[in-house]
Amino acid sequence: MQKRNVSTVLRALLDQHGISPTELHRRTGVPQSTLSRILSGKIVDPSDKHISKIAEYFGVSTDQLRGRAVAPAAGVGRGELHSELKDISLWDDDTPVDDDEVSVPFLREVELAAGSGRFVIEESERSSLRFGKRSLRHNGVQFDQAKCVTVRGNSMLPVLRDGATVGVNAGKCGIGDIVDGDLYAINHNGQLRVKQLYRLPSGIRLRSFNRDEHPDEDYTFQEIQEEQIVILGHVFWWGMYAR
Repeated sequence: MQKRNVSTVLRALLDQHGISPTELHRRTGVPQSTLSRILSGKIVDPSDKHISKIAEYFGVSTDQLRGRAVAPAAGVGRGELHSELKDISLWDDDTPVDDDEVSVPFLREVELAAGSGRFVIEESERSSLRFGKRSLRHNGVQFDQAKCVTVRGNSMLPVLRDGATVGVNAGKCGIGDIVDGDLYAINHNGQLRVKQLYRLPSGIRLRSFNRDEHPDEDYTFQEIQEEQIVILGHVFWWGMYAR
């Protein structure tokens, strides 16, 4: 059996409850940078102050969160963990979608004409990812407003690696909907990008986690129109689903 540690347990809890580290930060007050370092394995023994807040939210003990104990078979509230994984149900693109699932389409960049260098964003007719309806409801996402986006490049390291997938709530796509520091998918003149967004008096700021290589980008409202920057939606989930 795979040895549990705080990183693997926290990832399992986030997946089980269908929330992102950003949302966990908002609900617990644990700094987003701390959560990112826990998930990446850079913090292997978080402080009691932080670990207790996370454990309390998920309804598990601090020992269970640290991977030092296994939850009893009867469960331990919202954060029930199991010592063994359930059987995995295999499916492919031809497998019918269950009643409690939603097939969420991927957004992709499409070149308007070969060699033109001009792109538009559209839904893929082939690629999709399944989400439980309960998870979408839990995150306040209307089923028809859920989209998936693939992250490219190293600008969002160490949280989002190249090839990571994010779930996007297209129902929250206005500048007025921006929550400072949250992740959003944007259409930047035909380029799909995932960034932290901040509202500025004169416009918006795009921020990468990897700020050493990718400095902040500030755009005025006029530049937003000139650059054709459109917010596609708020990121409510992410994972390493490979595409």
